[in-house]
Amino acid sequence: MRALNIITLVLVIIGGLNWGLVGLFDVDLVTAIFGNGAAETATSSPIARIVYILVALAAIYQIGMLVRLSSTRSDVVYR
Repeated sequence: MRALNIITLVLVIIGGLNWGLVGLFDVDLVTAIFGNGAAETATSSPIARIVYILVALAAIYQIGMLVRLSSTRSDVVYR
């Protein structure tokens, strides 16, 4: 389980950094690395789409981890 947590956290960080690059510099690093796909359809390459899907699944998994963490730590007071 620990390995899955680390892998999903790394994917979420990659996604966050990619979105930061898109917002700041209009550079999509995933598309730059894995290609742009078919120009006539303006879609990402299949590999880039897989990376995006993995990042989304990792984010969903991390949301679940956050919910579990917050429900088990009721003794912690957040101010």
